[in-house]
Amino acid sequence: MKSRLFCSLRAGAGIKAMKKIGWIAAAILACCLWTPAGMRAADAPQWLHALVNAPLPPHDEKTNAILLYSEEILNVQSNGKIKTIERQAYKILRPEGRERGTIYESYDAETRITAMRGWCIPAQGKDYEVKDKDVLETAYAVSNGELASDLRTKILTIPAAEPGNIIGYEIEHEDRPYILQDEWGFQEEDPVREARYTLQLPAGWEYKAAFLNYPEMQATSIGGNQWQWVVNNVEAIRPEHDMPPWRAVAGQMIVSFFPPGGGQSKGFANWNDMGLWEAGLVRGRRESSPEVRQKVAALTSLETSMLGKMAALAKFVQEDIRYVAIELGIGGWQPHAATDTFSHHFGDCKDKATLLSTMLKEIGVDSYYVVVNTRRGAVNAGTPAVNWFNHVILAIKVPEGISEDDLQATLQHKTLGRLLIFDPTDDLTPFGYLRGPLQSNFGLLVTDGGGELTKLPRLSPATNGTRRTATLTLSTTGVLTGDVRETRLGDRASYQRYALRSAATDLDRIKPIESMLAESLPNYKITHATVTNFQKKDQPFGYDYSLVVEHYAKTAGNMLLVRPRVLGTRSSGLLETKEPRKFPVEFEGPSLDSDVFEITLPAGYEVSDLPPPVDVDYEFASYHSKTEATGNTLKYTRRVEVKELTVPMEQMETLRKFYRIIANDERSAAVLQPAAH
Repeated sequence: MKSRLFCSLRAGAGIKAMKKIGWIAAAILACCLWTPAGMRAADAPQWLHALVNAPLPPHDEKTNAILLYSEEILNVQSNGKIKTIERQAYKILRPEGRERGTIYESYDAETRITAMRGWCIPAQGKDYEVKDKDVLETAYAVSNGELASDLRTKILTIPAAEPGNIIGYEIEHEDRPYILQDEWGFQEEDPVREARYTLQLPAGWEYKAAFLNYPEMQATSIGGNQWQWVVNNVEAIRPEHDMPPWRAVAGQMIVSFFPPGGGQSKGFANWNDMGLWEAGLVRGRRESSPEVRQKVAALTSLETSMLGKMAALAKFVQEDIRYVAIELGIGGWQPHAATDTFSHHFGDCKDKATLLSTMLKEIGVDSYYVVVNTRRGAVNAGTPAVNWFNHVILAIKVPEGISEDDLQATLQHKTLGRLLIFDPTDDLTPFGYLRGPLQSNFGLLVTDGGGELTKLPRLSPATNGTRRTATLTLSTTGVLTGDVRETRLGDRASYQRYALRSAATDLDRIKPIESMLAESLPNYKITHATVTNFQKKDQPFGYDYSLVVEHYAKTAGNMLLVRPRVLGTRSSGLLETKEPRKFPVEFEGPSLDSDVFEITLPAGYEVSDLPPPVDVDYEFASYHSKTEATGNTLKYTRRVEVKELTVPMEQMETLRKFYRIIANDERSAAVLQPAAH
């Protein structure tokens, strides 16, 4: 029931979600090595036996398992506690479905698991049972930078989860959530035969339910302030590369509970309610201190402009305050006081945002919290008020006199004015910019008066990309030699800096270049390479290198075939699959890449034929390339621009065509023949 505010380095946005997505390797390894010593022959319960002869929903030969039955029963108490019974039953169809027999249940200090048991009904033979005493308990694996957490995981391994068998489990737990809200996710990676959700509320309580990615459905009243929802034959979701996040595509219901007369402990009726709750969490946390004021003065003393002062404070919080998370109790939601974060010199995303907000206030600059999900699309304009956010950043009010050109990631708010959206946790993105996954995302802008769902800015494609130039020479034997300069901007620069953080030697530093070259060239050797602006994060990152490519030109009689596009692959086989695409394609962010390759031709040869120019311009992206021959030089230029961040289903064929056009251009060759005398 309790969903935590995880920071950008911590995946997951809720205990229920954590049971479904990505369990840590240590826990998985523990399960693989551990067999329940107490497994025993015992009759499975009647609700599970009733499914033995149940007809299976539509599925194909690749289906690993069928979710025969899923049930959640919530009993909300008048004191705000919630008692829940969860039941699930699977029929295993393929060996890959065996993992359904390992059940993970995460919980924290506000949750008490009172029962956890499972059963197997084999196709032949007696039933098996595992009980509470057979359950393994482990600490939930902390992520990078997380110092302490009260999250733990119970792991139940059901025996004989083999093809043809039916397995099931039942979990009972009690929660005292900070927010009276629940999410029923009834669509899975497996087909679902039947899923039920039953809600029992105290007398006088009300609920508000909303369906996402599924038709709205009215509850059936079953008396005594009790309601039930039932769905049948829900198709499976098969993950696809570059698809929207799970919450943007899977069928689910969000339900909030409201006690009579309101009160602090209730669900969110709207985004403003959630903003008021968030504002209450941070109230009093942005108080300053003499030590903070002294540091602000020291950091800004040499800066003559307001922009310079703001950037100096941002850099301090990004780089000097270590990312360390302490997620205990309400600490999963509430930031520590700015003075504590400053004195300890560490904090998580909400702590960093709080400290920077406090320091900016010391120079007269207001700022506001923005809670956001680091996966674009998890929350959109149609999402009801639900805490699916996992990160905190800031909206900084831009003072008068700062030019539009000085700050890229800004938006115009109807009452607050011009706001800079900035992530104090992201130490690789310079002040004034915003990394791609946060662009065009939706975040909750929090003020003392409440909250509103706000679309974050999208930067110009020109702020992100790779600019590559090469001066090369081709020998009569087909060997290509020369120098390449690559300049990377925006996220492209950030990703390379991150990749090189652990590089210990010069050889390690050129590995990203080697990987890129291997995609384009079968035989190459780097003879020299340097990295530029590795530490200067406000400057473009660069690689300068020299290479030798054996057998680059191919012989055809007395002619040479030369590929003008020497380096860099922008085509994709993403849509070249047997099964049709089911979900939109998400790009990481807008980008603009360019290549300029100049090849000096070997003596005695001239150009006989050139590839045709390519000019395609679609709503989501464009591609332009041209090959020219001037004197003894072959010149290839191209530009690839990503303009829209989502390609909807109705444009899949256009995207496939776009990638095929690029692939043809990347393979095309110029023909060289002996020069006429």
